[in-house]
Amino acid sequence: MQPVVDKVTQRIIERSRSGREGYLKHMAALKAQSPHRSSLSCGNLAHGFAACSPGDKDTLRFMNRANVAIVTAYNDMLSAHQPYEKFPDIIREAARGMGSVAQVAGGTPAMCDGVTQGQPGMELSLFSRDTIAMSTAVALSHNMFDATLLLGICDKIVPGLLIGALSFGYLPTVLVPAGPMPSGLPNKEKQRIRQLYAEGKIGKDELLEAESKSYHSPGTCTFYGTANSNQLLVEVMGLHLPAAAFVNPGTPLRDALTRYATEQVIRLSKPNGGELGLADMVDEKSIVNALVALLVTGGSTNHTMHWIAIARAAGILVDWNDFADLSSVVPSMTRIYPNGQEDVNAFHEAGGTPFLIRELLAGGFLHNDVNTVVGEGLERYTQGPALEGDKLVWTSAPEKSGNPEVLSTAAEPFAPDGGLRVLDGNLGRGVIKVSAVAKEHHKVEAPAVLFDDQDDLKAAFDAGQLDRDCIVVVRFQGPRANGMPELHKLTPYLGVLQDRGFKVGLVTDGRMSGASGKVPAAIHVYPEALDGGALAKLRDGDVICLDATTGSLSVSLTDAELAERPSATPDMAANRHGYGRELFGWMRRSASTPEEGASFFWNHDE
Repeated sequence: MQPVVDKVTQRIIERSRSGREGYLKHMAALKAQSPHRSSLSCGNLAHGFAACSPGDKDTLRFMNRANVAIVTAYNDMLSAHQPYEKFPDIIREAARGMGSVAQVAGGTPAMCDGVTQGQPGMELSLFSRDTIAMSTAVALSHNMFDATLLLGICDKIVPGLLIGALSFGYLPTVLVPAGPMPSGLPNKEKQRIRQLYAEGKIGKDELLEAESKSYHSPGTCTFYGTANSNQLLVEVMGLHLPAAAFVNPGTPLRDALTRYATEQVIRLSKPNGGELGLADMVDEKSIVNALVALLVTGGSTNHTMHWIAIARAAGILVDWNDFADLSSVVPSMTRIYPNGQEDVNAFHEAGGTPFLIRELLAGGFLHNDVNTVVGEGLERYTQGPALEGDKLVWTSAPEKSGNPEVLSTAAEPFAPDGGLRVLDGNLGRGVIKVSAVAKEHHKVEAPAVLFDDQDDLKAAFDAGQLDRDCIVVVRFQGPRANGMPELHKLTPYLGVLQDRGFKVGLVTDGRMSGASGKVPAAIHVYPEALDGGALAKLRDGDVICLDATTGSLSVSLTDAELAERPSATPDMAANRHGYGRELFGWMRRSASTPEEGASFFWNHDE
């Protein structure tokens, strides 16, 4: 193993020892009682299979046949999840072919951040993750099931499904992706048109036409944001079938992978002699593998929260120092938009996850002694699927990258590190992703321009008030303030200012996710402004230094000067009601810090 990767892994194991032992003990006790269907009364069981076909009812009367729970995030509006409409029929047919049964155990919410960006509904986005976790737990709570298939892809959905399923970690579990849409308008052109719109040089009709050519069909959006980061990370953790993440929907290969995932989770089930559940596969080493995969690909900064929350659900404690230390030694091996110009389809065609995993294993960056849904070790994940007639076969990754501009080797990476840094200073603690930030922009020192609402930035931009060196501070955007919405609306304007030659940066207690790009952005800063953070004490013109090289985030004020200043107290009433936000007040009030996963599950004494 690479020494730093091994060192970080060992300290996570030591830090997590008590919680992990308690979690595994609890899972072992639950596993000893399964299959739970045998403990149901006749009335319970009759309710559980009342809607089944006569053949499925007969199967479920036998406790030595598997019943597979399908937990689905299907809806028609979300392009990534629309293909899931047909998956339950494929899964049920495959299960019957194995002498088993599959039932849709429940559905979860699946909101689209692309639709809600800049809208009030975006303030529910982060909290939808824990809502999805609870929905997953409700779906599995009927004690009818021997295995689980999780159907979900996008931003908060995969983390939520995993957190919920880990409460039932004694059950074998496979995540079933649906795949990305085919490539549309090139990302460079999309970016150009967005900036022209931000400058007022084109109108809404031209912008909508470009966006519609980018997001044009069923499937996941093809840029490397949180959704596609999800898919890559769970694959490197061995929770997908090998190379399943980026096969396009609606293809024979996609359907064959869905059938095989069903057959495989049945093979893993206790009625079929299986011994391992999700709890055995999500351990300290597989979590580190996920973090390495995130860093070598320049994935979404959202996962500095989400994978911390997933780890906690398995009794494992991870912090931002773990991310930063790993990032300092893992190579940057991909250039996928917004860190490059090509998309995930180009990455997949260049060799994709099988090539990436083989390179990382050879370099000692991944733990190979892990359990996966296809067996022990990650060697199977250096292979990709193909169809020979109707038969699913697996072939080794190509010897060379099919596109060295998109996917490199570990020996000749695009950069020697993963590009994620932790920032600390008298303004708080946050993270920055510099994968797409030019080195000359890694340090910015400039006067602050303060905004308490991202919508106010456009007016200042249009008025020419930002045509200067400045660090834009958008505060009161943390979990406790307004649910921590993503601030994608800022990206085009800040990019234009940088292109005009100004030194510009962003500091916020909010999120940027996979849209973190060429402008240096200190994000997830905490303590957040509403929770006593120094961001609330800033004034326009205060000189801020954002230095990704030294890991510093500070304002040129002494501790005494900061302490003497009163904190701004904006009126947040408008963020408390409407669009369902009134239902999530208890989540806002009890949310933990971003470095603790921004969750309310573990921020209490129970």
